[in-house]
Amino acid sequence: MSTTPDVAAAAVSEPPPALAPQAARGGGFGRYVLVRLLLMIPTVLILVTLVFFLIRLTGDPITAALGGRLPADQLAERIHEAGYDRPLLVQYLEYLGQILRFDFGSTITDNQPVMTVLAEYGAATLELVTYALVVAFLIGIPFGLVAAANRDRWPDAALRVGAIFFYATPVFFAGLVAKLVFSVWLGWFPVSGRAGVRTELALGRDGGTGIYLIDAIRSGNSDYVWDVLSHAVLPAMTLGLLTAGIFLRLVRTNVIGTHNMPYIDAARSRGVSESRLIRTHAYRPALIPIITVVGLQIALMLGGAVLTETTFEWQGLGFQLAKYLQARDFVAVQGIVALIAIIVAVANFIVDIIAALIDPRVRY
Repeated sequence: MSTTPDVAAAAVSEPPPALAPQAARGGGFGRYVLVRLLLMIPTVLILVTLVFFLIRLTGDPITAALGGRLPADQLAERIHEAGYDRPLLVQYLEYLGQILRFDFGSTITDNQPVMTVLAEYGAATLELVTYALVVAFLIGIPFGLVAAANRDRWPDAALRVGAIFFYATPVFFAGLVAKLVFSVWLGWFPVSGRAGVRTELALGRDGGTGIYLIDAIRSGNSDYVWDVLSHAVLPAMTLGLLTAGIFLRLVRTNVIGTHNMPYIDAARSRGVSESRLIRTHAYRPALIPIITVVGLQIALMLGGAVLTETTFEWQGLGFQLAKYLQARDFVAVQGIVALIAIIVAVANFIVDIIAALIDPRVRY
């Protein structure tokens, strides 16, 4: 699901050139957007199809969730009512029709519409992924510049080893270690949850977006804001460091790759210092591959959110997905995974458009 930094780095060797005449007319960009939009359709269709048939390998969802807990006649009745005794192709086509109507069915264990589950817990996952992306950018980009400025010296070697370590460490293990050290031993941060009980009751009573930080800021109570942020630090760091390692290596590789380009030599001949060359001239082109892989890293983070939310009892889609998997409620699992697939496809589309706006070469 992730892209190796060295491969992505090869895509950038010099600053974006001026817009070509065709790009200036907008034809190239419009065609590019249309093609990317059309490519989303088979991408989402393939992902949804894979989810459907992989889930069906376990049998029908009713038997998987309730088999052995209901008498045979009641179980058969539930299967018939849900339509799981019909041919598999018929079920698949009906499921595609439901997806087009944004109907993901109802959970078996608690009989809730899956869309209700998605709406209730989706904001928590969005909040966590946003925090993690902020951590990844704040750590990965500056330290990538430091590594490039100290190429082949000990700071560079230490940062590269750290990047590999962060990327290779399992998310759940990093989360458990962070809880043990910073919550249990040092007592700096809360062990679990999105906020304290008092804050959750206050934010829930007032209603709002479901994104606790926004709701806490809107409440005007600084205690609520600090409570929300303190609960978010460890989950965000655990998930964000995974991607920070990728960003660090991307920035380092691309800054080094652009450092000997002709326009850098021209700036150097004018007396521009090496530190300014890296910060100003070589830094901006190095951001382009990061933008292009952000969509892929969102997919990685959504996958990591399942383990992160479970580790920290962060009540989001990942936490609910783990709960439904344990209950073998494959209707809920299918709906949540399908929605995540759609989100990833849309995120990649948006990232592709942003990359095309920044770098006109992407359009051709």
